Amino acid sequence: MGSNDKDQKQGGGGFFASIATSLSNFGSAMSKSVNGLIGYEGLEVINPEGGTEDAETEAQKGRWRQEDRDTYWKMMHKYIGSDVTSMVTLPVLIFEPMTMVQKMAELMEYSYLLDLADECEDPHMRLVYAASWFISVYYALQRTWKPFNPILGETYEMVNHGGITFISEQVSHHPPMGAAHAENDHFVYDITSKLKTKFLGNSLDIYPVGRTRLTLKKDGVVLDLVPPPSKVNNLIFGRTWVDSPGEMILTNLTTGDKVVLYFQPCGWFGAGRYEVDGYVYNSAEEPKILMTGKWNESLSYQLCDLEGEPLSGAELKEVWRVADFPKNDKFQYTYFAHKINSFDTAPKKLLASDSRLRPDRYALEKGDLSKASSEKSSLEERQRAEKRMREAKGHQYTPKWFDLSSEIAPTPWGDLEVYKYNGKYAEHRAAVDNSDSIEEVDIRSTEFNPWHYGNLAAE
Repeated sequence: MGSNDKDQKQGGGGFFASIATSLSNFGSAMSKSVNGLIGYEGLEVINPEGGTEDAETEAQKGRWRQEDRDTYWKMMHKYIGSDVTSMVTLPVLIFEPMTMVQKMAELMEYSYLLDLADECEDPHMRLVYAASWFISVYYALQRTWKPFNPILGETYEMVNHGGITFISEQVSHHPPMGAAHAENDHFVYDITSKLKTKFLGNSLDIYPVGRTRLTLKKDGVVLDLVPPPSKVNNLIFGRTWVDSPGEMILTNLTTGDKVVLYFQPCGWFGAGRYEVDGYVYNSAEEPKILMTGKWNESLSYQLCDLEGEPLSGAELKEVWRVADFPKNDKFQYTYFAHKINSFDTAPKKLLASDSRLRPDRYALEKGDLSKASSEKSSLEERQRAEKRMREAKGHQYTPKWFDLSSEIAPTPWGDLEVYKYNGKYAEHRAAVDNSDSIEEVDIRSTEFNPWHYGNLAAE
């Protein structure tokens, strides 16, 4: 191959680069603008399957009721080009019964991959396992329901899965930020998560302004992740779907080895949708292992030469495949997602600030949209009242399980204030687990309480 081919490989494409190039030249998913309707000029509706219907027909599909679509289009039109992360209140009919701090735990489903990475002696195979673990969570992107925004101080705890202790907390409300810590005998995972968005009318660009650190305990190697951005298409009009075109880079900060995986953009009639491919590179940026698959299905790997071509006789081996999932599930949940929402993964004496206890989330899970909407409004008003109280008292909000550090992490989409796990949750959990005086109570009856002040009406 020529030098240009090699340059393409070392940029993360490899012998798959020709696929990416042809898809790019062929065009993006079938896109149509609704220009014939008064008040909807410039509305873009994108059908990933590239159907034959006109834009107006496709625009009427999706889960929104017509009156809701019309109302929100008129309201949202003025925000085109803006970051709408925490600006707009949306109806519960487009929500799923899960919050963002719960959703952070979904990455733990295939944690066995990290156990394998930690036990692995080959430094490049170690990255294959770790990268596959990070890819596995993208299966949940097919689930286009919106999670609830967490209340400030809301938490989520998870045990009884892979020996993991998991805690996440909403550490900031404006801007919305969450932090999480997970640990078992093989790894330590820490993340500060913050989203930056750009509203484009009927679509939303999402930029993951986050800092991720994964430490494998056996050799103490530290991995850093930079994920690709995502795009939510047909946000209001048409059938909602998500794409994440771009590069995911996982770097071993200890050795300099890295993985560069390219998420193919969805082309015409769905060409390239879900496809991901790339290489594991050594510290000299030489390709060692190629990886290929679909982020909603499976990933495989194969040893390659310095040109990125498969070695003669090298077998293409599967490293990860999505687990079985319920058919025709209303919210497209996996079995693990259902476990996250259940009390099966809850520890003894669950924190009252836990997402499972939110009355709006629970009402939506039971199918009562009216109650979910009223409970959501009540929680949001209480949060606003707490903010007013905090400002009146001159108090500074302080998270419980994470501390704001002095570190500012650069990301492709802006600098990030880093919150670090302070270890207090481990002390709390050890004290609870070792206590003989825990009363047997029905945790389902525990009142959701992330609040920092008592009865505000009495203040």
